[in-house]
Amino acid sequence: MRGLLHGLFVLLMLTETRPVAAADESAQIATADQFAFFEAKIRPVLVKHCYQCHSSESKIVQGGLRLDSRAGLTRGGDSGPAVSPATADSSLLLQALRYDGLQMPPAGRLPDSVIQDFQTWLSMGAPDPRTESSPAPAAPADPEAGRNHWAFQVPRESPIPATTTPVTSRLDALILAKLQEQQLSPAQPADARTLVRRLSLDLTGLPPTAQQVESFVRDPSEAAWRQLVDQLLASPAYGERWARLWLDVARYAEDQAHIVGEDKSLTYPNAWQYRDWVIQALNQDLSYAQFIRLQLAADLLEGPESPNLAALGFIGLGPKYYDRGQLFVMAEEWEDRVDVVGRGLLGLTVACARCHDHKYDPIRTADYYGLAGIFASTRMFNRSLTDKAATDDAKPEDSMHIVREGTPTDLHVFVRGDVDNKGPLAPRRFLPILTQNPQNFTEGSGRKQLAEAIVDPGNPVTARVIVNRIWAAYFGRGLVGTLSNFGLLGDRPTHPELLDDLAVRFQQHGWSLKWLHREIVLSGTYRQNSQATAEVLTRDPDNIWLARMPRRRLGAEGWRDSLLAVTGRLEASTTGGPSIDPSDPTQTRRTVYSRISRLDLNRYLVLYDFPDPNVTAEKRSETITPLQKLFVLNSQFMLAQAEALELRLLQAVPGEEAAVAARRIDWAWRNLFGRQPTADEMRLSEDFLQQAEPGSRWRQFAHVLLASNELQYVD
Repeated sequence: MRGLLHGLFVLLMLTETRPVAAADESAQIATADQFAFFEAKIRPVLVKHCYQCHSSESKIVQGGLRLDSRAGLTRGGDSGPAVSPATADSSLLLQALRYDGLQMPPAGRLPDSVIQDFQTWLSMGAPDPRTESSPAPAAPADPEAGRNHWAFQVPRESPIPATTTPVTSRLDALILAKLQEQQLSPAQPADARTLVRRLSLDLTGLPPTAQQVESFVRDPSEAAWRQLVDQLLASPAYGERWARLWLDVARYAEDQAHIVGEDKSLTYPNAWQYRDWVIQALNQDLSYAQFIRLQLAADLLEGPESPNLAALGFIGLGPKYYDRGQLFVMAEEWEDRVDVVGRGLLGLTVACARCHDHKYDPIRTADYYGLAGIFASTRMFNRSLTDKAATDDAKPEDSMHIVREGTPTDLHVFVRGDVDNKGPLAPRRFLPILTQNPQNFTEGSGRKQLAEAIVDPGNPVTARVIVNRIWAAYFGRGLVGTLSNFGLLGDRPTHPELLDDLAVRFQQHGWSLKWLHREIVLSGTYRQNSQATAEVLTRDPDNIWLARMPRRRLGAEGWRDSLLAVTGRLEASTTGGPSIDPSDPTQTRRTVYSRISRLDLNRYLVLYDFPDPNVTAEKRSETITPLQKLFVLNSQFMLAQAEALELRLLQAVPGEEAAVAARRIDWAWRNLFGRQPTADEMRLSEDFLQQAEPGSRWRQFAHVLLASNELQYVD
């Protein structure tokens, strides 16, 4: 242990501190999402169960407590403030909902899932967009008037601006024009070693081999760069790396959050078939338009024996609840489907209109129920894996959980979200704000018509949303900072001309995601180094204008995969198959194949900021915690990697330690970091090896290097 602690000291000397994303930017994005959570999960419950006795409309405000405004909640009533965001469990509101001393609502305790929503909301800090004078949201603008918002106008190819510096791509010209407006200069190109490591991790999620690095260093020409890009895009590892971004959006999971006892009806043993379909589709460069069509309506497009039925897991693997025969339970499930389509594909918080017209965007309650009716007309289905003509539900372990057609059903608007208070009928159709000619859906459930409406060239948001998601994965933030909210409450684009230009040309190139990746990584903007002058850091600390390439931390998948790759333990020869436990030292497949549970998410994934699979996730948070460092120090997984790297070191550079120590250190740096150690790093490493415990010095040395910041960050 003495040697290892000394090694950690060395580690601090060897590696520089890597900054995470700007806190104010993250907070801004989180606020928009949190307000959406309040509108979808909290306000409807307050309206239905609390306003009768605790609002400005009450004949007598019971207990002096008003719950129809933010100020009312904070001020509280006769018993004190209703909410205590700093300590959620001590909030009187939560105690009352739990029937813990107080009992609200008096008609009966609300379901545990609703109480959990309130606890989640309080843990967020009780975000609440309401004011004292706005107990109910105002009606949105007419859809036609709402088209003035930038996101509801069809994108158009942008003219290329003149720049003082010659550029070779439209992307670079549009970035440079903004830099010139801000009187900023782009950073110099990154060196060859940095570029090849960046590109390999970005396109495949794996670090380059020492041979790949040296090959590009010997020939860093434009032709060699293009060849390397094409080689990595053609690798099966490309689909494995980029599938995870989509699976986050699709809230992919293999069970439900409400399993009790031995009940298997809410587990999906073969959910991995949907994950594998996504990986395969990306590797084949399936048109993004067809990618969406198949996930919504593969059975309707290609028939009941379609080879793409696993794609229907996009809907079929969504959250399910107990007591599904009850209307209020099914309404919760329909909201999930509307939400994943709304935020995931369209970048709009459509589900906020479940209980009232959207407060900010031109989306009416009838529009929400027009979409919800599509999913009310769809049935979940355990499709047999072996019987292609199967029409009956198979046992879960013998099936894949997808969807099929149900009875076509138009829903009534549930007034204020109350399933027992039905308003006018809402015909199934697409959002009027996104189409010039809204038509009712009459072909079965309407899933096929929905899919076509989403990818229609006249829909202004679909291409923009996926382009923005891909851009954010490279540059740390989107051209629109709120990746799943292009509405009025979301951020405006920093580079609207670039976003539109990429969206239009993406469609012109057959909705090819590989075209989009190639367009980005071939740009000079992508190939900048991550160093910034003091002036740039002062004037653009959040790198909004992209005067440098941001330094990024690898996610849970990228870091674990890198560890396995550099120790020589990664099993990458095959793709697909059943799920693994990523914290098990004996499991050496890529992390994308991890089992994802809504009920009990793997602890390694939780530790490294994996998103909640109960809801669509637009981006990963980034935390630095003591538990992460304890995992690095003590976990069986890390100890196994250190042992493997030690063995690899000894085999790669055999001989007496005194004679080969410097060569082993050099080999380690080249294979882990793609570069030679500096003179200081060589000296510190030799000092460490001399002071470490003799029987395990190389294992301790390997452990220190695997724990280094340099292995976890991308320059």
